[in-house]
Amino acid sequence: MSVQAQWIGVDWGTSKLRAYAMEGDRLLATAQSDKGMAKLDAGGFEAALLELVEGWLGDGPTDVIACGMVGARQGWVEAPYTAVPAPALAPQPVLVPDTDARLRVHVVPGLKQPKPADVMRGEETQIAGFLSHNANWDGVLCLPGTHTKWAHVSADEVVSFRTFMTGELFSLLSKQSVLQHSVGEGWDAEAFGAGMDVTLSRPENLASELFGIRASDLLNATPSAASRSRLSGLLLGAELAASRPYWLGQQIAVIGEQQLSDVYAEALKAQGGWVTVVDCQDMTLAGLSAARNLLG
Repeated sequence: MSVQAQWIGVDWGTSKLRAYAMEGDRLLATAQSDKGMAKLDAGGFEAALLELVEGWLGDGPTDVIACGMVGARQGWVEAPYTAVPAPALAPQPVLVPDTDARLRVHVVPGLKQPKPADVMRGEETQIAGFLSHNANWDGVLCLPGTHTKWAHVSADEVVSFRTFMTGELFSLLSKQSVLQHSVGEGWDAEAFGAGMDVTLSRPENLASELFGIRASDLLNATPSAASRSRLSGLLLGAELAASRPYWLGQQIAVIGEQQLSDVYAEALKAQGGWVTVVDCQDMTLAGLSAARNLLG
């Protein structure tokens, strides 16, 4: 079935490009490719986008609202960061110059925090989407992923945020460190919980506990699934210990891929947190729609 989009939303990350054909707030169709920002040179963005959305275009220009790493310095156009505290969305998305006549592309700027230094691109759109459905919400948003964000939100503004490289650390340690010989596939909930408990209470022991995974494999033939789960638990426990000033005593919403969001939610609930899990795609589309409404 052919689809003609009224407008197109785009979530353009480092590794993936996801496009959404929209009519108002209604999703008509989706498409994605592996042509993320890291795989493109400066001249490759338009072709990568058209490859996905050309069949959705009409004769006149179609508005495209894009978020994520497409707005980085190495992206299609640099969309300068907005300093927090600030609304999640900048007053006006950045127009990409000299595009195909069928496209009118705008890029959503990210957020920055001068001290302690931190930045985000893409997550601000999900935050804006959440706030569009939860006006005057006061609490903490957790956006788990390769680089997990914890954002304090109040009075419809992002007050502050911190990034944790927990997902990337897990990938590096499980694939490129000595632990690659011990960590396999599968899941062991008991091993995960035990690892998380260790670093939640004593995060300073993380480096030693990590090598303990390898030692336990050599001496006790620990199953690879248990090793993998313990590694995940140790890293998440350390993150929760460090982010405790954000989530302790706050209402918390988790926005991310379902399986990972559920892991974070259960971990927070075990610490007495009041947690809601929210669909990531829904929040992205709501945020892109809010950004579209800012166009002059």
